[in-house]
Order: sequence, then structure tokens, then C-alpha cells
Amino acid sequence: MKRRIGSKKVRAGQLKKVGLARAISKLGYCSRSRATELIAAGRVKWNGAVRRDPETPVHLGKDRIEIDGQPVARSSKIYLAFNKLRGVVTTAADEKGRETVYSLLPENLPWLAPVGRLDKASEGLLLLTNDSAWAARVTAPETHLDKTYHVQINCIADEALLQKLQNGIRASDGELLRVKHVRILRQGGHNSWLEIILDEGKNRHIRRMFEALKIEVLRLVRIAIGPLALGDLAKGAMRMLDEKEKQALDLAMRT
Repeated sequence: MKRRIGSKKVRAGQLKKVGLARAISKLGYCSRSRATELIAAGRVKWNGAVRRDPETPVHLGKDRIEIDGQPVARSSKIYLAFNKLRGVVTTAADEKGRETVYSLLPENLPWLAPVGRLDKASEGLLLLTNDSAWAARVTAPETHLDKTYHVQINCIADEALLQKLQNGIRASDGELLRVKHVRILRQGGHNSWLEIILDEGKNRHIRRMFEALKIEVLRLVRIAIGPLALGDLAKGAMRMLDEKEKQALDLAMRT
């Protein structure tokens, strides 16, 4: 059976081509940006020939890729939970010299990519994996996978504030931002802790809502992604997801 994609006919089951840099990333060797650097340096061979174009089309599973003379094989799938510290960034390298999550990971792991992001000032549960297709599903808006946050703000929250957050806040750029659920956890003399659940992850979603209300976010901690909870995982620590946790996340994304 044939199906038409654009102006080309593609046979069912035909291998899909991806760019060389992306192929190296999908195999779990390094990030796409790092792969591009290796290709430009002439350290990458494709089917025995040096290639300097990161967009060279590659059949994963069919074409042979070598880096520094060593074949690149697909790494085993890894799914890792990490308790991100405040002040740590989620990029592989930072132009400002700030500490990244990668400096806290064991050196014997293959290259892993963060599943979504937590900004520098945010803390808590961050997933990392070398399964790019799975990561895309976790972050895709259509999966509506709940992300749960505990947020400390510099004022006493009341029902009127909760209702505003529930109804939606217009950010400074005009985008309407909503929460799926919000409740008060506890309050002090001048601040409150809220539990906020999002089922969509827009850039700086929670911070932008409070900025529009002229409320300062003192702390922002992600405590759960779908059914996966941060639990008692220590700050800066990591652990592999077990089979039941991975299956529970997969099931949550199908519903």
C-alpha cells in the first residue's frame, strides 16, 4: 500500500531519513548541537566517508555512523528522575558558566536530554531520557499530562486569587494562561504556599501568571509529572524509573 506525503509517494514501512546530527542525537551519543560541532570538525563518518553537513540524510538502523573511528550504536533506553536544585540550568552547556544538571549526573551514563525544562530559579522533578519519541509525548500539549507544582508567593492568598488563576490570567504578551486546579496548602504571616496543577506547559507559565498580577514567586517546586511523584528523592539526586512507573506514565498519556 502507498500513501502520499506532499508530492512524494512513500511505501508503508519505508525507513524515514533524518539529518546526520539528529541521527547521532537519537542514537544517544550526544546532543544535536554537539553532534553538529563534531561533524564540522570532520570527526564523523557516514558509511565510511567523512561528512561535514549536519543535514546529510541518514537511514537509522541501516546506514553506518562512526565518530573518531568508532561505530555509534543505539544506546539502551534510559528514563531518569532528577531532583533539580535551584540555580542549576537544564542546558548541556551554559555560555555564562552556570552549573548545569549534567555536572551532577554520573559520567557512565549515555547522553540524556531533559524532558521539558525547569528554569534556573525553579526546583524539583525533572525527567531525562535518551528516548526522544517518548520525551516528545510527555511534553506534547495533546497528552494533557498533569504537572503538579508547589508555589510560594509573597502575599496571603484568598479565594478571589484562586478564582482568578482558575479563570485565566492575561500575560503581558497577551497570551491567556490558565491552571487546571489550584488550592492553598498553608499560609504564614506574609506569604502562602499553593498547589498548582497544569495540563499544558507553556514557557514560564506559572511565573508569567503571577507577574501579571504583580505577585512575586518566592519558590517554585515541581513535585509530580502525571502519576510520578518526586517523593523523598534528595535535592540534586537521581534515580532510574522502574518498569511500573514508566508504564504508569505511558498509561496516563493514553487517557
